[in-house]
Amino acid sequence: MKKITLLSLLFMSFSFTYAIENYDSVQSYLQKGNSEKEAGRHKMALEYFQKAVAANPKLVEANRLLGLEALETRQYDLARKSFLTVLESNPKDIVSLQKVTEIFFSYRRWDDAIKYGTQLLAINNVNRLNYMIGKSFYEKEDYANSFTYLEAASKEDPKNTEIPTLFARALVDMSNFKAAVRYYSAALELDQSNSRLLNEMAMAYSAMNDDKSAVVYFEKAIEKGYKIDDDFIENISNSYVAAGMPEKGTELMKSLLEKRPGDIAILNNLADNYYKAGNYKEAITYWDKVLYLDKEDARALYMIGMSYLKTGDKNNGQTLCNKAIEMDPSLKQFRSVKGMPGSR
Repeated sequence: MKKITLLSLLFMSFSFTYAIENYDSVQSYLQKGNSEKEAGRHKMALEYFQKAVAANPKLVEANRLLGLEALETRQYDLARKSFLTVLESNPKDIVSLQKVTEIFFSYRRWDDAIKYGTQLLAINNVNRLNYMIGKSFYEKEDYANSFTYLEAASKEDPKNTEIPTLFARALVDMSNFKAAVRYYSAALELDQSNSRLLNEMAMAYSAMNDDKSAVVYFEKAIEKGYKIDDDFIENISNSYVAAGMPEKGTELMKSLLEKRPGDIAILNNLADNYYKAGNYKEAITYWDKVLYLDKEDARALYMIGMSYLKTGDKNNGQTLCNKAIEMDPSLKQFRSVKGMPGSR
């Protein structure tokens, strides 16, 4: 019995001595780490804080300092793990909540950014927090919650161009183009040279069938250096035609067709443009090219027939229209739509 008691005392004495030595070691590592940090030697500071955490893995102070130094040295996974360890012991640690929210936001892990961001917001509203939560909801296409936080963010940071831009893009996704235009206008007031926003504004006007306004903003986008690709040419061309400037639209379409000679969409657009302009001969030429690429395209055949009818060639026109209707009976409906025989 005495031996057992003696062993217990020796073990307790050893444990107490080890705990004191361990505490002293941790404090020494923290002190050295802070000294290196103040001197701007972040790599050395990181090493000391790692030693402190190795000696006491759950120590809040050591993990917080390790997380902050990991950020300084761009070791984001280590930072994330360190801050999450802090939050296991202290779920309301403001520094750790803020940093882990920022890390998850930069990783595009929207659910985690929302989780920790809203926890922090319940305690303290730090810089850009409403914006990060709002954008995270936007990326998840949860526009109702997104609008709530972005509205708060806009009051905190009224010069942040991205906030009205996110509102506008969400409204476009919901086909509310008129409201989207208002937010694009607000964004452009903050950044008048943003060619991407100018193009998106033009697209919104085009979706509203206000192609005259669309053309204005397409042209402004070009002036501000927007990269002109095939999609842009097709969009501005269609708006030129719809806005009563078919020559401009047609020339742009033809230049695009030179690069994409087998593009059926462009061929159809050109044919439609010529048809609307009353140039039925050219319209037939381009719909013939569509049929060369796709002999089963009943609409192209029908529109060739309509073009012949417009030129007074009733026999060929009626024959081709009837053949197209045999291929696709749904085309029969256009016979009763006066002035829009080939509308799609």
